[in-house]
Amino acid sequence: MREDGNGDERQGRSGGGPGRPEFLDLERELTVLFRRARAKQGEMAREVHPDLESAAYGLLVRLDESGQLRATELAAYIGVGKATMSRQLRALEDLGLVAREPDPADGRAWLVHLTEEGRRRVAKVREARRARYVEQLSHWDPREVAELGRLLNQLNRGMEK
Repeated sequence: MREDGNGDERQGRSGGGPGRPEFLDLERELTVLFRRARAKQGEMAREVHPDLESAAYGLLVRLDESGQLRATELAAYIGVGKATMSRQLRALEDLGLVAREPDPADGRAWLVHLTEEGRRRVAKVREARRARYVEQLSHWDPREVAELGRLLNQLNRGMEK
């Protein structure tokens, strides 16, 4: 139950649709967050290498977290086709950030991994990004930061379905 400005109580709706205020607020805030994240991703990509495309930064982070992956796994994770993935990997190889080697489990497939230079550059940018988060959220209670991380993880897991 909730009360409107006139003191009338209304029965709260269970379930509900996309017009509910909390979902309108969520949509607005996520739009701002995603827009800012896209802009920052471009900046971080250029920090890794001045010639790096913005979209390739996510690939590098995924490889940093996962080690070696097949190109098809990377394509599925990022949500692009094989041709786009091949082009991006070729560009990353040309920059010396990734390398490919045959998959011992399947001679037809290739495993992609960060080179030492790629790992060093990505680590430097990620560390700087985390330092910015610490600075920007220093006035937050650490439990709130942990809760935000937990809720974002829950949101991301729900969006995978």
